[in-house]
Amino acid sequence: MLLFNISSCKNIFAPKLENFTGGQSLFNRVLNTPTDVLENFRYAYIYRDSLAYSSLIDSDFVFIYYNADDEGGSGHYDSWLREVELRTTGRIFRAFSHIDLTWNSTLDSSFSYYSGDSLVIQQDDIFEEANNANISKSFELNLGYEIIIEGTAKFDFIKNKNDEWQICKWRDESNSY
Repeated sequence: MLLFNISSCKNIFAPKLENFTGGQSLFNRVLNTPTDVLENFRYAYIYRDSLAYSSLIDSDFVFIYYNADDEGGSGHYDSWLREVELRTTGRIFRAFSHIDLTWNSTLDSSFSYYSGDSLVIQQDDIFEEANNANISKSFELNLGYEIIIEGTAKFDFIKNKNDEWQICKWRDESNSY
């Protein structure tokens, strides 16, 4: 009976968490840096894991994108909040059997410490007291085998009350081919 209870706790359908050289895992259980969040972001997309994805998104999250299909022909910026983001990303995960995300270059980054609304310190490299970060990454997202989206993702991160980083804003500057 004990053997049955132990073996019944394992989800045979869940993807295996691989260990890589240096003891690193594809999935970071603790989000100590914004880089950990971006690695889990990639994991969530590749394995189409909406639960892992939702843990990366702050409750005050906003997604900003350029809508080129404006009736006037000029387009405009639009946005949505966390609930729509999770629903939209879940639909993407269900719609494609193959998803690959590659983070390319870090184009810009800054780390800050805020006390209330006041900026106390800001620098280019992460430091232990930082509780806000801005990182711009170039990327390539392959949806299925025919849709390729390339561009830049500008992320704002915030350290939550559990001292883990989450994405609070994502400004998408991408092109699809």
